[in-house]
Amino acid sequence: MTLNLCRAGSRVAHLKLSWILSRHMAPLTSSCHGRLASTEGSTPSPSMYKFVVVGGGSGGLAMASSLSRKHGKGQVAVIEPSEDHFYQPLWTLVGAGLKQKEQSRRPMKDVMPKACDWIKEKAVEFDPEHNSVKTSGGKVVQYDYLVVAMGIQLNFDQLKGLPEALENDPMVCCNYSYNTVDKTYKALQNFKSGNAIFTFPNTPVKCAGAPQKAVYLADDYFRQHNKRDRATITYWLPLPSIFSVAQYEAVFTDICKKRDIQVNLLHNLVEIKPESKEAVFAKLDTEPNEMITVPYEMLHVPPPMGPPDILKASPLAGPAGFLSVNKETGQHTKYPNVFGIGDCTDFPTAKTLAGVAQQTGPILQAISAVENGLTPVAKYDGYTSCPMVTSDRTAVLVEFDYNLEPLETFPFDQCKEQRSMYFMKAQLLPALYWHGVLKGLFHGPSTLRKLMHLGFSK
Repeated sequence: MTLNLCRAGSRVAHLKLSWILSRHMAPLTSSCHGRLASTEGSTPSPSMYKFVVVGGGSGGLAMASSLSRKHGKGQVAVIEPSEDHFYQPLWTLVGAGLKQKEQSRRPMKDVMPKACDWIKEKAVEFDPEHNSVKTSGGKVVQYDYLVVAMGIQLNFDQLKGLPEALENDPMVCCNYSYNTVDKTYKALQNFKSGNAIFTFPNTPVKCAGAPQKAVYLADDYFRQHNKRDRATITYWLPLPSIFSVAQYEAVFTDICKKRDIQVNLLHNLVEIKPESKEAVFAKLDTEPNEMITVPYEMLHVPPPMGPPDILKASPLAGPAGFLSVNKETGQHTKYPNVFGIGDCTDFPTAKTLAGVAQQTGPILQAISAVENGLTPVAKYDGYTSCPMVTSDRTAVLVEFDYNLEPLETFPFDQCKEQRSMYFMKAQLLPALYWHGVLKGLFHGPSTLRKLMHLGFSK
């Protein structure tokens, strides 16, 4: 690590000189979001920044906000092609008709930190040996420090029949996309009788609780609209249990039993046949895998997910294709001036927005330590959380750490369905997101937890 830091320091010193020269020699264009490198001529001049953040999602904007607030205008660039930013946790409620999807969307220009330079292009190549990122527009963006916050990639085309089913079958739906989430509520409304099937992908997944929430909200909707006795609700997942934390597994197993929701473990959805309205599952506990074909009236399908293709093909990727980071600091395992946050990393914990918020503080402290030639000491403990919505008025707040041990904020029994937790999910957390998380001002509930437990908590 000492050798790597020395090498990084040498590169940083060289790049700082290049930065000074480029600031005086390279033509710049101005915008309300800062300065962007000119692309005049056939070969664009490199743009140099102290910090480059790749990705304008929750983790990227939280880091960009914090870094630009500390270091000032022109020091931070965000590479992000999207025109819109989405508060994706709201889509669970949109799919149940409890929120409008437009409430989850804001123009990217309105949430982009004003002190940052917004490079409205896609990152297409990482070159960590030369501290640069190439963009889809041909820009070469150089950095002293890189923060990778690309999120996870939705791979709809990796599940046979899914793209066609989502396009042509009104009863096949998905809460994981702004373009498909309203299909879920329409399918609930149009459901008459038969199998309502809900699935979980056999891949890494962001917000692993979201597929299960869709099950509970469908059950609640059917009960309220006198359809429940005509619906057979089944939840199919490739995992050996309904939840990875034993304490919460017992809670959700009991809820499913009481509501007559059939849970089929170790089953992976491998094909959808929209013409015959059938779903094909592989039984993962048989060798070879036995195939089961099940007719559906309604089918909710989170797509397979994985690391972004560009990241997977880069020197920054670990064995599974995600950004390889130290699980306590977010620092890259090979390149000490590269850091990662959120779903694109290989942090060995559930991929949630709560995890992103909790990671922000230790990563910022790690960056500051490296800037000053020190070893990072702040540690991310794997905290992650999910308000598991169980009806249109209740939720169970699950919180746990790397050890799959509960790490709960409130001093009451969080294993019970609570109206207060639903209110927090539906009303408080969206406001906290827009005004706290994205601005890098909220670093998780650890301080609140200590207050709630009178200091007797981690």
